[in-house]
Amino acid sequence: MAKGALFTYAVLFHPKPSRDVAGNDTTPKSEIIIKPTDVLAIDSKQAGMIATRLIPKEYDDRLDLVEVIVRPF
Repeated sequence: MAKGALFTYAVLFHPKPSRDVAGNDTTPKSEIIIKPTDVLAIDSKQAGMIATRLIPKEYDDRLDLVEVIVRPF
């Protein structure tokens, strides 16, 4: 069995820009869905898959606006 390496992942949501009643573009702030979390995984791809499975169901229809960030520890 391969050794696990330590990775940190976080999941962010970046809302789409919208226009207010005056016609001005407004961009809501991005939000953290899953705070930075440490995980043991074989590689960064596996760590990303672990993080992806933890995305709450409420974002299922907006996955194109969700970003999974993985970095080695």
